[in-house]
Amino acid sequence: MKAIGYYRNLPVSDPESLVDLTLPEPVPGERDLLVEVRAVSVNPVDVKVRAGMAPEAGQPKVIGWDAAGVVRAVGKGVTLFKPGDKVWYAGSLLRAGTNSELHVVDERIVGQMPQTLDFAAAAALPLTTITAWELLFDRLNVPESAKPGGATLLVIGAAGGVGSILVQLARKLTGLTVIGTASRPETTQWVSGLGAHHVIDHTKPLSEELKRIGFDGVDYIASLNQTDHHFEQIVASVNPQGHIALIDDPELFDFRKLKTKSVSLHWEFMYTRSMFATPDQIRQHELLSRVASLIDSGVLRTTLNETFGTINAANLRRAHELIETNRARGKIVLEGF
Repeated sequence: MKAIGYYRNLPVSDPESLVDLTLPEPVPGERDLLVEVRAVSVNPVDVKVRAGMAPEAGQPKVIGWDAAGVVRAVGKGVTLFKPGDKVWYAGSLLRAGTNSELHVVDERIVGQMPQTLDFAAAAALPLTTITAWELLFDRLNVPESAKPGGATLLVIGAAGGVGSILVQLARKLTGLTVIGTASRPETTQWVSGLGAHHVIDHTKPLSEELKRIGFDGVDYIASLNQTDHHFEQIVASVNPQGHIALIDDPELFDFRKLKTKSVSLHWEFMYTRSMFATPDQIRQHELLSRVASLIDSGVLRTTLNETFGTINAANLRRAHELIETNRARGKIVLEGF
């Protein structure tokens, strides 16, 4: 089968940083699906792994952690899917990635694909949707509500992949006032279009930007990138007894500064459930199924912004290069081999 991977950790400008491969077809295990991959998207984790995780000596490493496709075969213990089902998922860091024609994945972290989306539009969503959902409902414990509740959420980096779906979830499923950050006219417009009540500029002091739109502080902060850069302003902007969640890998910062406000700090890592085979990993199947129904009913929409052509090494290198600039808006998708 065709696949894309690497033998050495190299800068994305090097043609050998990602190469086209021909590999044996994988065999599904007891709870696995064998999926014909039709589309994939590219995430910051792809870039981090390509740049920093060495493959086994002499063996290529295939990455990619978003896919939409069709089930070709199932393992003996599979109960949730059958051959022919259209599915979407984000895979596992402990297994080969989705940048391949065929891929095996545990059914408990897979959902039925939304009926109203094509493969490209669906592939844009799984990883970021799981991250945003877990951050909002599992880590910050924000309750679902159809009524405004007076609490406020600040999403730092709202135009990126996670931010683009987090803004929608918070606006459509909670009573929060949603404030997103962006720094360019096109990203500001994008975040507003996703449903944010307000958009502020994260190149300026966040506390001052919040005061400009009438807020002395916020109850919840989702810091999605450059947390170390924004940390002092996060401390200044969070309300007493507030809550902060982050997904990036900041340099060391002095979390003791949160003590006087009794602020809680949460990390969200969507691979925790699959990495540790937690008893509740089927929650990811359930939330993907729930989101599919929300998309099909028109409550949520895809965050696909750009399609970079077929799934091959050259196009993936282009996508990785754009992700590395931290200027991507929404999601980048590749479709077909």
